[in-house]
Amino acid sequence: MKYVIQIVGVGGQGVLLASMVLGSAAMNAGHNVAMSEVHGMAQRGGSVLSTLRIGKDITSPLASDGEADMILGFEPVETCRNLTLGNKDTMIVMNLDPIYPSTVTAGFSQYPQLSDVTDAISKVTGNVMTIGATSIAEKAGKAVAANAVMIGAAAAVKGFPLSKDSVRDSLLSLVPEKFRELNAKAFDMGYDAMQK
Repeated sequence: MKYVIQIVGVGGQGVLLASMVLGSAAMNAGHNVAMSEVHGMAQRGGSVLSTLRIGKDITSPLASDGEADMILGFEPVETCRNLTLGNKDTMIVMNLDPIYPSTVTAGFSQYPQLSDVTDAISKVTGNVMTIGATSIAEKAGKAVAANAVMIGAAAAVKGFPLSKDSVRDSLLSLVPEKFRELNAKAFDMGYDAMQK
């Protein structure tokens, strides 16, 4: 079994925590794991990409374009920007809640319409699952738990190689104790949203 997950977003969204959670869950399940990460220019707001490869005979943490089994997109435009990582069979799980770059918030440029972003993604693959992760996290208690919602959503995807319980346990072992209840609730809500 080999499975490649590309997690994309912007700094501050919890992309790296998500890769640690999924990587730890995979190792705890007895799989070989290799991970890599690429940070943008800024800690907060710059592009972030984390590659997670699970399975036998993993020789490199890097994956070729088109090799992703799943693209877990924490931000719509970043998901669209990284479509070359997948192929027509790649499962794409995308958060619909955008993070606006400083040029947009300052009024120097415009963020694309979400319908245009989802249309562009749908031309590459019909396997697109969308979720309002930030909105769900707010219902769970705090918007900062959107990454837990996304992790739960990934665990619910058909063919995902890790069990819901193993991923949930991994998440709760990696977050501070005072945030475990929030993250558990957000994870469950993300998982349930993908089941509907």
